Amino acid sequence: MPFPERVKIVEVSPRDGLQNEKAIIPTEVKIELVDRLTAAGFPNVEAASFVSPKWVPQMADGAEVMAGIARKPGVIYSVLTPNMKGFDAALAAKADEVVIFGAASEAFSQKNINCSIAESIARFEPVAEAAKAAGLRLRGSISTALGCPYQGEVPVSAVVDVAQRYLALGCDEIDVADTIGVGTPARVREVMRAVTAKVDPARVSGHFHDTYGQAVANILAALETGIAIFHTSVAGLGGCPYAKGATGNVATEDVLYMLRGLGIETGIDFDAVVDTGQWISGHLDRKSASRAGNAMAARRAG
Repeated sequence: MPFPERVKIVEVSPRDGLQNEKAIIPTEVKIELVDRLTAAGFPNVEAASFVSPKWVPQMADGAEVMAGIARKPGVIYSVLTPNMKGFDAALAAKADEVVIFGAASEAFSQKNINCSIAESIARFEPVAEAAKAAGLRLRGSISTALGCPYQGEVPVSAVVDVAQRYLALGCDEIDVADTIGVGTPARVREVMRAVTAKVDPARVSGHFHDTYGQAVANILAALETGIAIFHTSVAGLGGCPYAKGATGNVATEDVLYMLRGLGIETGIDFDAVVDTGQWISGHLDRKSASRAGNAMAARRAG
């Protein structure tokens, strides 16, 4: 299958990237990060999370972030909403898209939320109905789609099953997420082909973590199966809580560098993204995890 001519990048650093940071990041820094990203041309930014601050204290200021950003017309501002309380907050914050999340691994589901996969997805029914009634986009994320820290391998059929359940809920987009970064290109091809046999590939996205250094290769494998939506995080922000010391999300700069080399359009200003990655890394007082970003910054400095 030929590569898509254009790819949509969903930038997840303001939410998935920052949520594991130990030190609380000032609200104004989060707002500036979102605004820098939309100015760089991202069509979709995961801006905040409306989960209990008891569980994710870093995301407690979601309403303030959403109120403070400079909204760019045409940009989809997404927020994570695990329940109706979160949905109501998302609606009040004028989110464009709400994101629900469930696992493809029974062990992961039981360990994290003490219920089965089927029960977890049933809990999202009122959120899905409310989102559709309010005219909001609905996205469903399938975590541990390529491996689980508790049960190991996850059957491809389990991933397809969750994708079909999300489709039944009315999800506009479905994320196949390698939560712990254990996937390899052959497995990615297998999973994506199985999912896209049941779901229109135009509605499927890839969310890869770079724990074992496979994320860019996995995106290439997903491109080969017709996937044209990917989640990335500037400077590779976002740790992986299940793999000690591991990097988290694939770095946006690295993905943009590869896509540019393949002649695939994104509509995103690569240099602006490099600047943003270096800026936020400086704020967090550490080096960016993006190889392409650091190489470009070093070339400029030299």
